[in-house]
Amino acid sequence: MEIRRGIPVSPGIVVRQAFVLDSEDYRIPRRFVADREIEGEIERFRQAVKAAEAELIGLKKEVLHKTGTEVVPIFEAHLRMLLDGHMHEEVTGQIRDNGFTAEFAVSRVFRKYSKSMKAVRDAFFSERVVDLFDIQKRLQRTLLGKQREDLSHLTEEVVLVAHNLTPSQMATLDRKKVLGIALDAGGRTSHTAIVARALGIPTVVGLETISIDVSGGQIVAIDGNRGIVVVEPDESALDGYRNAESKYRDFSRSLIKYRRLSAKTTDGVRIRLLANVEFPWEIKNAVENGASGIGLYRTEFLYAEDPRKLDEETHYETYKKALEAVAGEELVIRTMDIGADKLLGADSLDHVPESNPFLGCRSIRLCLEDPDMFKVQLRAILRASALGDNLRLMFPMISSLEELRQAKLVLADAREELDKKGIPYNRNLKVGVMIETPSAALIADLLAPEVDFFSIGTNDLIQYALAVDRGNERVASLYKATHPAVLRLINTVVRAGQKAGVDVAMCGEMSGDIAFTILLVGLGLKNLSTAPTAIPEIKQVIRSIDTKDAKRIARRAMKFQTSEEAAEYLMEKTRKILPEVF
Repeated sequence: MEIRRGIPVSPGIVVRQAFVLDSEDYRIPRRFVADREIEGEIERFRQAVKAAEAELIGLKKEVLHKTGTEVVPIFEAHLRMLLDGHMHEEVTGQIRDNGFTAEFAVSRVFRKYSKSMKAVRDAFFSERVVDLFDIQKRLQRTLLGKQREDLSHLTEEVVLVAHNLTPSQMATLDRKKVLGIALDAGGRTSHTAIVARALGIPTVVGLETISIDVSGGQIVAIDGNRGIVVVEPDESALDGYRNAESKYRDFSRSLIKYRRLSAKTTDGVRIRLLANVEFPWEIKNAVENGASGIGLYRTEFLYAEDPRKLDEETHYETYKKALEAVAGEELVIRTMDIGADKLLGADSLDHVPESNPFLGCRSIRLCLEDPDMFKVQLRAILRASALGDNLRLMFPMISSLEELRQAKLVLADAREELDKKGIPYNRNLKVGVMIETPSAALIADLLAPEVDFFSIGTNDLIQYALAVDRGNERVASLYKATHPAVLRLINTVVRAGQKAGVDVAMCGEMSGDIAFTILLVGLGLKNLSTAPTAIPEIKQVIRSIDTKDAKRIARRAMKFQTSEEAAEYLMEKTRKILPEVF
């Protein structure tokens, strides 16, 4: 029996035989064509593009039938990348100028694109490499006359094991046969993870060598709640996982009723449950899961293709549609939170490489360095605020009072520009900050008078407080949400907000982990923003606790000297409410 730990991206528990998918990493040799064959080779490339376009259009229809509209935009983005004129010019240029075959020209151009993407120290963008891979392989299969291994006609229920899966492969698999997925690569924000959640398939990614270490036919247990994969479990573990699979299936069905119920404790205290979303089409899923609004609307996807072409109207139309989707519920828009390396492009002459981008010019720092770019987004948010007073604006990665005041000055400039043009906006727009740096947490009392709300971003707060890169497997075990320092920082922010009469929310992954729900309610948090799929089970915990008991449990958790003691204590208390999950 071997236990592997990865990243949980789609919840659920399943035990089945493994089906190991071979990699489609075609080896394309450097080959040349004669001068007289160059135009014919370029035509081969153009025909491959047409064939790939037809495949993607067909795939869009298939995806719409399987999952509804929520993942269709992924394939619309693939179509835009496939039909991008700049990419076509680069490939045909490689053929015409160097005499390369179409296959090698495609490989060379996409390898350059992938290298640029991988260099970006931002999970959202580095995980988009698989989308480039999908398009590249689609073109190369056509040029080489190869067929992709078909996942739509499996004859038995399996756990799919692979190095990675493209969104196309995910969308075409038979979800009645593929009951679980384990991948070497991937992350929480990858398109593959998004499709897995949409299909409701328990999935664990980031397992590094699972596709090499597992053989077809071996029994594999997947725990998509905790990110655990067990290969060839012994008899006792196998019985345990099969029992857990059955219980979790019943538990998932029982959660449906919680979607429409209010999140009130047994003594009548209402906790607002909102959703974190990456993409516009996730809002519908959030509402269906019972969210009381969107507590974190990430806007980085707007910068994913060509930031230089992004205009105010694109921003505005996106926010307008989001407001329509939330139907009067709260919508908190976070301003751009990426690094200079992505915004300027890896090949830009203006980009100076940084040895540690996470501590460099990113997020609000980059925005303040380029106020004209920043105001494009701010004006669009202000304009959208005229459509409803349920819209809120949030600045990320604030680390000082001076930084916050600078951001507010740029916002004031954007307001003035709209005033001069007579463009309406909500003059009472609520403005808040993410508390995700230790410095911001420690001066929360100084920040509070300047804002309308706080939202604690635990992902970065834990990372910066503990000096742990959560993406580095060598130190990932040190990333502890229950570390005494982390709990004290959270408590400091909540107390500062309460004293100043400022709303305090939490929007990090910690808020979506039911092991921490009792603690957070006990600390006094009344606004939790989490992944849409986590909302029903969080509601069940909330509806099962009394705030007095929660406060007592929180006080006890704060007294532990180690993260392990606190985590085990909280797990024990939660297990009594939801034994099916643990």
